[in-house]
Amino acid sequence: MTPDLMSPWWRWYPVWLRNLKVWRKLLGPALLGNIGEPVLYLLALGYGLGSFLSTLDGLPYVVYLASGMACASAMNTASFEGMYSAYTRMAVQDTWLGMLTAPLDIRDVLIAEVIWAGTKSLISVVAILLVAGVLGLVTDLRALLVLPLAWLLGCCFGAMALTITAVARNYDSFLYYFTLLITPMLLLSGVFFPVSSMPAMVQTGAGFLPLYHAVALMRPLMTGAWPAHAWLHLSVLLLYTLLAFPLALRLIRRRLIK
Repeated sequence: MTPDLMSPWWRWYPVWLRNLKVWRKLLGPALLGNIGEPVLYLLALGYGLGSFLSTLDGLPYVVYLASGMACASAMNTASFEGMYSAYTRMAVQDTWLGMLTAPLDIRDVLIAEVIWAGTKSLISVVAILLVAGVLGLVTDLRALLVLPLAWLLGCCFGAMALTITAVARNYDSFLYYFTLLITPMLLLSGVFFPVSSMPAMVQTGAGFLPLYHAVALMRPLMTGAWPAHAWLHLSVLLLYTLLAFPLALRLIRRRLIK
């Protein structure tokens, strides 16, 4: 079914399609950056550090790490897309201003950017899932449920990143976000080791991080189990997305329309 592009529900689609076509022109370096690095971490840490560990939470370390790296890859991919790439389109190339001369609203552009961030996260997780499957790190077909989760996680972090893009003055501004939020989240959300091994205060704080809830959903699915409290974890990811998007929209509207 061909979407009615004049409908308000589909006006984001041409913007998403434009981003896809540009990405296809840069396919080689894009795949290397978004997929090669997490796969390298999975292999090096999973088998290197894993040789010193018997099991972690009852799982071989490389199996434990695979789901964590899938979540981390989705987070990083969407964050880079929502900041560096989106900032380039907004402030350097003035691509968004050009789009606004068409029958589009800033809301349509940002919806497309969030969906595109989710799409790129999905692509990166598909690659990791394929590698994990080839290595025998995936238990059963429940792992396919990771794919819509990866898209949602990408949309969540894409929307969060756009709020930073809205107030950024240059590319260096993004270092604050990565240093103060993304890196601590990567270390405190159960990607590399169980959150339960940390002090009670840190465990409580980790419960407020979206990546923690993504790992809590993705790890059981990739290891042949069903996640506990799945609706709670999904609700947290949706809440972050629904809070971040209107904030980003308001800030970017204020910045572009003066």
